Amino acid sequence: MGTLYSIGEVLIDFIPMQKGQALKDVVSFERAPGGAPANVAAAVSKLGGQSAMLTKLGADAFGDFLLEKLDEAGVETKHIIRTNEANTALAFVSLREDGERDFSFYRKPCADLLMTANEVDESLFTSGDILHFCSVDLVESPMKHAHVKAIDSAKQRGALVSFDPNVRLPLWDSPDACRETILAFIPKAHLVKISDEELGFITGISEEKAAIESLFTGDVQAVVYTRGAEGATLYVNDTKIQADGFSVQVQDTTGAGDAFIGALLYRLLDAAADQENVQAVLEQNGENMLKFANAAGAITTTGKGAISSLPSKQQMDDMLKPR
Repeated sequence: MGTLYSIGEVLIDFIPMQKGQALKDVVSFERAPGGAPANVAAAVSKLGGQSAMLTKLGADAFGDFLLEKLDEAGVETKHIIRTNEANTALAFVSLREDGERDFSFYRKPCADLLMTANEVDESLFTSGDILHFCSVDLVESPMKHAHVKAIDSAKQRGALVSFDPNVRLPLWDSPDACRETILAFIPKAHLVKISDEELGFITGISEEKAAIESLFTGDVQAVVYTRGAEGATLYVNDTKIQADGFSVQVQDTTGAGDAFIGALLYRLLDAAADQENVQAVLEQNGENMLKFANAAGAITTTGKGAISSLPSKQQMDDMLKPR
């Protein structure tokens, strides 16, 4: 089984102890490890796969905490670089009654954005591996160029590349800068995961079918379109595969999308998917893989925080057993 390499931010999510309050009114928080790429890596490892994180953390107590939590989750941390030049990133979250979130980020500057292309080990990747990335660390910074190096190296060595834009507009100078950067990186990926909330913004196309078709550009071989509790749809070649979501008691939606894509990538690793066979693997197993990924996302919403709420293999078995 190959390895999932995730590149990008690892940060502390400060989760409110009270729901249904604006961030300015929250009086107490609890810290939780987070950052979308890290959540995806942890999702894979907690399901029994191999994963590793490529990033930079501050030489501070928060960085120590994150390393400890990634190790506990089974994520390989030996490629994580520490620096005194900037602190580990923080995100403060407020939760509405329905579990949806508002964010306030403390990232200017932050350690992960200082990772350089020269710090990417291009010999890491092999056929059967997957490199996963998101858009938060694609703002203009050394880390953006580290992403380009990692993506190019992974593709040259036969690894699959997965992209979840995971739009966070407060981190960008403008919505246009965010959109243009995402559109520039979509063609570099083999698999693109996009949510119903992001599709229109990213593509600029209001009609769903046309918007999804526009994502098949460059090296893109498959698109996964997620609709939260309503489930997900996979588009590959001329095939459209759908799977319904699961009904659960939602506490916190943080990390649900990351759990979804992490579970899907775990199944692709387990199926030995590569650049040559990924479309065939998805056509043959797509419905089952989507159902598995939907279950992972649903389970994650029943707890607080991301990594701490990601499902184990046993939880997945319990959710998916016939009833």
